[in-house]
Amino acid sequence: MQATITVTPAQLPELLLHVAVVRPVFLWGAPGIGKSSLVRDFAAALGLECVTLLGTQLAPEDLIGVPELVDGRSRFAPPESIARDEPYCLFLDELNASAPEVQKAFYSLILDRRIGTYELPAGSVVIGAGNRATDNALARPMASALINRLIHVHLRASADDWLKWAAEHGVHPWIVDYLVQRPDHLWSPPPKTEEPFSSPRAWHMLSDVLGSYGDDIADETLAALAFGTLTAAHASAFRAYVKTVRHAYDLEAVLKGEAPWPRRPEERDLLYFLAEAFRARLVKELPADKRGASGSGRDLGFRAKTLLVELAEISLECAQLVIANDADGAPALPTWFLVEVARDVPRLMAARS
Repeated sequence: MQATITVTPAQLPELLLHVAVVRPVFLWGAPGIGKSSLVRDFAAALGLECVTLLGTQLAPEDLIGVPELVDGRSRFAPPESIARDEPYCLFLDELNASAPEVQKAFYSLILDRRIGTYELPAGSVVIGAGNRATDNALARPMASALINRLIHVHLRASADDWLKWAAEHGVHPWIVDYLVQRPDHLWSPPPKTEEPFSSPRAWHMLSDVLGSYGDDIADETLAALAFGTLTAAHASAFRAYVKTVRHAYDLEAVLKGEAPWPRRPEERDLLYFLAEAFRARLVKELPADKRGASGSGRDLGFRAKTLLVELAEISLECAQLVIANDADGAPALPTWFLVEVARDVPRLMAARS
């Protein structure tokens, strides 16, 4: 299912508060962005126990129960996990990954809030969640009858939301500080091949193992863990960031002229990280129109050209990285700045084209 409108994790609780209490909701989103934990937190905020059923681990009889005789008549006895006396949150995780027969077994539970003669207690909520087929995750087509029984909400990852959460949940400071600088590295699309990829879940896992090792973790071990958890490019950049922490190398120091660009061959990954961070800073802070720029904006542009010259002397490739177009082929930096770079550093622009 394609997303037309998406919501962030911070927007989701209020939406569920108004929607899930009256109609069943299905939450779509990429793997690892926190769908399950958000549902559990929502249930806890309402004072409801969250009962999770994994669609991929169920058979139809796990939902409808087994027949029993009562006064000479048979009826289906629903499972204890579902048949509860107090209101609760029924969370149908990986619903769209379950077999078609299991999806059918959910119909009456989702629409009529009942299984056989058992009805969910008043005040209960039903929420489903699943990944999208476009995320290379296990997902089966949902029948139109099931789709039409749910209100569909699409969740997107938000670096701002996750960083606020991370600050309150003891996420390792290296990871928090890194993602403050590179929020675009919080999540990457799941690859088509079997390899790790960055997501809020992956960063949280890396935080846990970093906490287990401590800050004196060996660089080789850090690299093995980062590359075993994150998208390769993000893992390399994070490893380089940790080197900046350990060697007191900081982009601010480079911008202020208090530290030079690293030059040694063994510091090449560090140089790449600083170049990427430099590019991100320019994209964020250079004004679109120089005429309306503040004094600090003009100073940054002037200083940036000097630093680009110095960077190109060390690595033309890294300097090109700073001024490269975005993923769509459009200039990422303001046109006025690129024109001045073309005038002052012609060899850099020639190499770029």
